[in-house]
Amino acid sequence: MSNADQISEYIVREFLPDLTPSQLPDDQDLLGDGVIDSLGVLKLIAWVEHHFQLAVGDTDLDPDNFRSVQAIDAYVARSRGASSVTGG
Repeated sequence: MSNADQISEYIVREFLPDLTPSQLPDDQDLLGDGVIDSLGVLKLIAWVEHHFQLAVGDTDLDPDNFRSVQAIDAYVARSRGASSVTGG
């Protein structure tokens, strides 16, 4: 299962229980459309940190990193790439 699929499943389970993951477009603006509010963003960030074993730093708290499934997937990929470069 891809990271995007895992992210979609989480968002649907927590915020959109009337949908299936396949009904959630990867580019839907979760913040602009009111799917996730400010508390939801905090919950989402905590899940990303735990699920993908990443530390979301203060500089990464840009809403654009968590605006859509696509953006979250890209953020996870960038973070993993950066951690493998700095961790190696």
